[in-house]
Amino acid sequence: MGEITLHNEKKLVIVSGRAHTALAEEVAELLGTRLLPTTAYDFANGETFVRYEESVRGVDAFVIQSHANGINNWVMEQLLMVDALKRASAKRITVVAPFFPYARQDKKHKGREPISARLMTDLFKAAGANRLMSVDLHTPQIQGFFDGPVDHLWALPMLADYVGEKYATENLTVVSPDSGRVRVADIWAERLGTPLAIIHKRRDPDKPNQVEAHELVGDVSGRTCLLVDDMIDTAGTIVAAAKALKNNGAAKVIVAATHAVFSHPAAERLSSGVVDEVVVTNTLPLRPDQMFDNLTVLSIAPLIASAIKAVFGDDSVNKLFPGHA
Repeated sequence: MGEITLHNEKKLVIVSGRAHTALAEEVAELLGTRLLPTTAYDFANGETFVRYEESVRGVDAFVIQSHANGINNWVMEQLLMVDALKRASAKRITVVAPFFPYARQDKKHKGREPISARLMTDLFKAAGANRLMSVDLHTPQIQGFFDGPVDHLWALPMLADYVGEKYATENLTVVSPDSGRVRVADIWAERLGTPLAIIHKRRDPDKPNQVEAHELVGDVSGRTCLLVDDMIDTAGTIVAAAKALKNNGAAKVIVAATHAVFSHPAAERLSSGVVDEVVVTNTLPLRPDQMFDNLTVLSIAPLIASAIKAVFGDDSVNKLFPGHA
């Protein structure tokens, strides 16, 4: 009946919002179960209705929702799903948000601004969530916003294994697209055994999504450069960095990122010929207009399924990431 029972009689239930059911279905299949039958729809005025079609009393529930375009609707739907579980006497509720909503708004840059990422964690807590799970948070401090356990999953091992295998015979250099990503890029470089280069960029705070790439620190001439980041939105940062690398003699530019937000005109920019391959995961659903020939999408479902299995079995999630515990 949509659940797994172990020797201690705990019951695992996987619930999915409507934003990316394909990912949730894959996770459930890997766990040997199915999604809990759920009715969800929107009223004419935009209000969302949610109801579970089976009992959830005493279960260990994992509520999967990808916060894609239309993010406010998907946040509200997930909050309602959590509230419904709490009111139906679920024993423990874990919010699984592969791409955490409002993660880029994690601090105040100027006066009279909200800290939106903190508000999201407060809302999940108020709705009844006992635990959060997400993949590659934009900033690690978001883990401290939630009053409870937070499982921060890394897509880096999966992405690095793909790149390392495909480009094993080429002279790779890992490149950070800006100074804020140097630490992560350094981990990539250490894992792949490659040199590290850095693109210095400047962003106009009054013009979001507009970036100019400037200085390059490191030698990339004749090398295959791997640009790494946690997400790609409009692809302005990545394409500007790729152009700077090509202008400095890079033979190829590969891009690896966890979250394919791909707001317009990302697909057009990334398929323009400046970038040779873009490697992302499916933490977010991609529409046909967001797909292009040089795009590779790896499934994050096995990682999420493994983390859910560990949490459900009261095992350590950190064991999934040796060296990063």
